[in-house]
Amino acid sequence: SPGLGGRLAGWRTEGADGSRVTMSRGFHAFFRQYYNLRGLLRRADPSLSVLRPLPDYPLRHRTGLTDSFAHVPRTPPWSAVGFAALSPTFGWRDLAAVRPRAALPLFDVRVPEVYERYDAVSAHDFLEAVNFPPAAHHLAFEVFSRSFFSDPRELSAAELLLMFHIYFLGSSEGLLFDVPDDPFPQALWEPLGRYLERLGVDVRTGAPVDSVRPSGGTALSVDAGGTSTAYDAVVLALDVTGLQRLVEASPGLGDEAWRSGIAAQRTAPPFLVSRLWLDRPVARSRPGFLGTSGFGGLDNVSVLDRWEGEAVRWARRTGGSVVELHGYAVEEPADRHAVERDLLRQLHEVYPETAGARVVDARHEWRADCPLFPVKGYLSRPAVTTPHPALTMAGDLVRTDLPVALMERAATTGFLAANSLLRRWGAAGHPL
Repeated sequence: SPGLGGRLAGWRTEGADGSRVTMSRGFHAFFRQYYNLRGLLRRADPSLSVLRPLPDYPLRHRTGLTDSFAHVPRTPPWSAVGFAALSPTFGWRDLAAVRPRAALPLFDVRVPEVYERYDAVSAHDFLEAVNFPPAAHHLAFEVFSRSFFSDPRELSAAELLLMFHIYFLGSSEGLLFDVPDDPFPQALWEPLGRYLERLGVDVRTGAPVDSVRPSGGTALSVDAGGTSTAYDAVVLALDVTGLQRLVEASPGLGDEAWRSGIAAQRTAPPFLVSRLWLDRPVARSRPGFLGTSGFGGLDNVSVLDRWEGEAVRWARRTGGSVVELHGYAVEEPADRHAVERDLLRQLHEVYPETAGARVVDARHEWRADCPLFPVKGYLSRPAVTTPHPALTMAGDLVRTDLPVALMERAATTGFLAANSLLRRWGAAGHPL
């Protein structure tokens, strides 16, 4: 890739009006219980001054029911109890119909035991067994499962239970989160890149690697662009397809079981990020981020000029607004232009004032590079360590015995990979 950031990358481009704007792969919430991710970002920004809080994270169902997290208690177990008590999707009859014995696993999540017990069950089947009311099923849990870009019928229930633990019962931070006050490159990755360069790191972007080979002793040779260089240690932090291609091109790497596990990994269905520059503002009452359910393929709506500096400046100059739409787990084969039009129509339904707005500019990012966490998939996922002592792995597809997911799993496995390698030199490594 041409820049740092991986699946949180962004890039500068020119808007239809000639202004310089930044496009990205879409909104990400920086939850406050992402301790290791925040530790990483503090390397370049010790006070995390680039992160600003959003006051709420509302979830709206097409029926009109809306859940809010602004007033939910943050201390477990009152966080989960408070959510159920305050949520319009949980009536007393609904709560009475919940099967307590089936729901008990929500309150006792341990890693890796949760995978041993529930990796063979789908998220959909688990929620059916608990008998959650349908609206709560859609709002409180399907939103989580679709954060993994997958259909609940395919997602491992263990991942859903882990998410519930992280956000409700495993921390006191609750479901409120922060967002960067400028696009990802300017706020996060360019400062981190400069920090690394000051330490003497040679940061190379746009530099494909062809293969990795054991080269005597514990050294590894990295073949890239027609040259081969020996290194003391290598960390593979790749998406599923890139990892599979590299391992296939590196026949001397790992053993048969490790290579088979890599080959068995799957990529989640495609997703769409549409960023729209509108000629008029959305209503002042609209939140910065809204999770949606029941609106066809639309999973959430962000109003970027509520917090992102670049969008704020554009909106002030033009009198318009910058809106971002996400559609996860798009079925294949789908007419992509039709999906883009559908998301726009669904925005008009969610925020009716946008129906009369002219789209000054639009950018659509289609991607299909997120890992799938399917039923019975945990044991085949690669771990941080590998059969080669100088080779480790990192990323959100990597298996770990810590209760982390998504960006936090990527950051955590990165620290674990570094710690595993640093022990070879007697170095203390990074606290987790």
